[in-house]
Amino acid sequence: MKRSLLIAFTLISGLGLSVAAQTSPGPAAAAAAPAGPVKIAVISFQAAVAKTNEGQRNYADLEKKYAPREAQAKSLNDEIETLTKQLQAQGATLSDVERANRASTIDDKKKRLERDSEDLRNDGNQDIQGMYNALASKVYDVMSTYAQKQGYTLVLDVSQQQSPVLYALQSTDITQAVVDAYNAKSGVPAPPAQLPPAPKPAAPAAKPPAR
Repeated sequence: MKRSLLIAFTLISGLGLSVAAQTSPGPAAAAAAPAGPVKIAVISFQAAVAKTNEGQRNYADLEKKYAPREAQAKSLNDEIETLTKQLQAQGATLSDVERANRASTIDDKKKRLERDSEDLRNDGNQDIQGMYNALASKVYDVMSTYAQKQGYTLVLDVSQQQSPVLYALQSTDITQAVVDAYNAKSGVPAPPAQLPPAPKPAAPAAKPPAR
């Protein structure tokens, strides 16, 4: 069983492109751009959305929301593994009826785990996608404003699997700049830093044997 049943926030394929497509200017707006040298920037849009303080906060809230259901699924999975091992170890000493009853119990629990896991994945994915779409639309607005102020005539999303960008100078990457601009506009504070686990106390020295 996987450690988490929620899909990773930054791996929602295609969402960044769909949001950008819904909010990007049409041909008329593009034609109105001032004439001059082309200035191109690149952005990892999905990463930008995920790295914002608001994105990190919202995803942490979702993890807390689904933590009890994930814990229940893990507990049920552990129970199935324990019952399976017991049946394998004791099967030869059990009657046919007892063996069949135990096997039926394990099968029922497996079916329940499959249903619960599927519901958890569907609910989690739906919540993540809804959260992502709402936030990505706002991040796009900030990116558009930033690009215009900086004089960029074209911004390419390198986070897409079919991105046409094969190479770009680091100086053309505006991902972090857009994240910083969005954080400043949203006013959402940065999430608290994760502290490293406290070191374990040293084991007491063995006492010398009494004489």
